[in-house]
Amino acid sequence: MDRSRRALVVGAGIAGLATALRLHQVGWDVLVVERAPARRSSGYLVNLLGQGYDAAERLGVLPAVAAKDLGLFSSILVKADGRKKFTFPAALAHAALGGRALTVFRGDLESALYEAVHEVVEIRFGTTVRAVTQDTDHVRITLSDGTSEHVALLVGADGLHSGVREIVFGSETEFRVDLRHVVGAFPLDEVPQDVPEGASATFIGPGRTAAVINLGPGRSSAFFTYRTDEPAAELTRGPARALTAAFGDLGGGVPDALRQLAADPAGAYFDSVSQIVTDRWSQGRVVLLGDAAWCVTLFAGYGAALALAGADQLGAALEENGHDVPTALARWETLLRPEIRKRQALARKGTSQFAPPTKAHAWARDLAIRATLLPGIRTLVARSIQRAQQNARSGKPR
Repeated sequence: MDRSRRALVVGAGIAGLATALRLHQVGWDVLVVERAPARRSSGYLVNLLGQGYDAAERLGVLPAVAAKDLGLFSSILVKADGRKKFTFPAALAHAALGGRALTVFRGDLESALYEAVHEVVEIRFGTTVRAVTQDTDHVRITLSDGTSEHVALLVGADGLHSGVREIVFGSETEFRVDLRHVVGAFPLDEVPQDVPEGASATFIGPGRTAAVINLGPGRSSAFFTYRTDEPAAELTRGPARALTAAFGDLGGGVPDALRQLAADPAGAYFDSVSQIVTDRWSQGRVVLLGDAAWCVTLFAGYGAALALAGADQLGAALEENGHDVPTALARWETLLRPEIRKRQALARKGTSQFAPPTKAHAWARDLAIRATLLPGIRTLVARSIQRAQQNARSGKPR
């Protein structure tokens, strides 16, 4: 076995599977370990555009992902009782994003990556990293299944609560920035009531947002977020109790969504909204990627895209720099970090959009959204989005 081209990837989510696939494509022998005993996935929606769309294309998973595309849908802004205020048509979003954009369930993206990689790399479930030591040439990893690995590269793609980061870089408390919000997202087994098909019904009020999306059977979902000074206490209550307490007074499609959640809370994503902010993403031959390294949060709306782009660009950097892994990691970080900083900053600003501090802020947000429906402003917004995507794509390595 050529240990100079062997890598261990920790985490079998989007970031980990994409990294394993990309490393395999550039000639690395890869082992993936995953804490969970089997595949699992949350049912919230992710967007692939810009660098993320390009990365999916280069990874070879774009056709499989595109087959699961939910398409763009109209957004209906509603009052607390569910009555419509105004509609943001899907056509406007399409004009801004163009054809190179996909909306899929996280699980469908993860499945596409898994199908592409599981026959070419080894994946061990129910396995964690216990200890890590390294020298200039190799990393030695002790695993929970009693085995050990000598590799040239260790990738921690194990999420917000990364075990690799804890072992190699330090305690999570040193890097996690709590934005004092909680988010819940889950698929809906039944088509949501009181929401037209092909649309989302979204309530934005002081300190909270609720969105129920009806894209037909097997394609519908719900998203909730709210501000809280004690996220840990909310998480202890669990998704059904916490979200019902925070949104149980709303009408429209919300009561039906909460009813479905109460019947099956296991499939819900429910967590505090936090970012990971570190001075560096690598130490020697150990590197963090995806939420383990930066976690832009769901407020940024770009997490899956950045995970794919990060994996794609890491493979390119390793291919360009041969066996000089530390140099490749440094170059990779230099190229990617500006985009991460921008997305994290946008997410922090986004807290006031998803959870306006007051009624006046909520009213101003409504006014801003209404303004984008005006022909002149609509064109300016579309051009701004197109320019931002072009700028982001121009920074990727070839």
